[in-house]
Amino acid sequence: MSSGKSELAWFKSSYSGSEGDSCVEVAIADQAVHVRDSKDVARPAFAVGREGWGQFVRFASER
Repeated sequence: MSSGKSELAWFKSSYSGSEGDSCVEVAIADQAVHVRDSKDVARPAFAVGREGWGQFVRFASER
């Protein structure tokens, strides 16, 4: 069974610079949000549930 990670549509924040350093990329799937290091996309990504991702984004936006 395929993990489907290669089929994900990865994107960076619009706040990322054009040089692409120090960024993470995310891909939104039905059940989870996947996160990876944009400088080393061969390394494994991690996934968090959509609810947990929403809590993280709310927390980060309050800072």
